[in-house]
Amino acid sequence: MKKPDGKTAIVTGASKGIGASMTIPLPLPPFDNESAIQKVRIAEDAWNTRNPELVSLAYTSDSNWRNRSEFLSGREAIVQFLTRKWLKELDYRLIKELWAFRDNRIAVRFAYEWHDDSGNWFRSYGNENWEFDEHGFMRWRIASINDLPIHQSDRKYHWILGRRPDNHPGLSDLNL
Repeated sequence: MKKPDGKTAIVTGASKGIGASMTIPLPLPPFDNESAIQKVRIAEDAWNTRNPELVSLAYTSDSNWRNRSEFLSGREAIVQFLTRKWLKELDYRLIKELWAFRDNRIAVRFAYEWHDDSGNWFRSYGNENWEFDEHGFMRWRIASINDLPIHQSDRKYHWILGRRPDNHPGLSDLNL
């Protein structure tokens, strides 16, 4: 990984088992409104790939997480966690929205839709608190999440799996 301008990183995916090279922008702290919004969208886009190895690259090698009642430390634990998550949470689609920011911290709110292997649909709502190192990698992630069973007809996220289209409504637009 190299940082040509201090704001982007070139990640060679083939060396990380991802497949192709990718440029992942990394806005650096201290964040302003624009860079905080950009950081949130980058995270949303990565999570919507449902690729644990790719997602893990946004975190420090010793990143600490609290996700619901589970505590994780390090990229390998993140990859294992996300692998388990996306084997259970099928057709996962996520929207994140900036809630607040200051210096090297960002707070987001999010909602994602998914179904289990029996076809039961859920919308999971939550908040995350993030803390970044000076290179723009997340070293702390604290997530609180609640799951709400929904009918398939109540789904609001209908884009093709992958990145949410730019013209798709966000959380506030959907009254979530």
